[in-house]
Amino acid sequence: MDLHALADRIAVEDLLTRYATTVDRRDWDGYRNVFTDDAEIDYTSAGGIAGTVDEVVEFLSTTLDMFEMTQHLVSNIDVSVDGDTATVTAMFNNPMRLPGGEVWFTGGWYHHDLVRTTDGWRSRRLREESAWFDRAPF
Repeated sequence: MDLHALADRIAVEDLLTRYATTVDRRDWDGYRNVFTDDAEIDYTSAGGIAGTVDEVVEFLSTTLDMFEMTQHLVSNIDVSVDGDTATVTAMFNNPMRLPGGEVWFTGGWYHHDLVRTTDGWRSRRLREESAWFDRAPF
């Protein structure tokens, strides 16, 4: 692996970390900066919505308010770069605590289609593939 490929991999991993951190901190401006302006985001496998960045921010900002905390842990990052595009599959494990201490857990995979922009790598499509839920009320 050459230095350019290593730099791409590090930048992509940083993007995924930024994604998880912005969701957990409810940093919706930062969340928007993870994506291209025309990005498509699909959380339907977890009972969420599919939509534009603005539609998803509205959904998440309302839905995540019911939790005291969330912690998106991203691992096993598989990156395939082809010039100025990349595909990424990464596992997630996400505990979410409700007021009063009850905790839900969920896990699965994030599938991103990325594009290199003048501001670095950005996701133009994210599809969450939920694999399991533990203690969730649905």
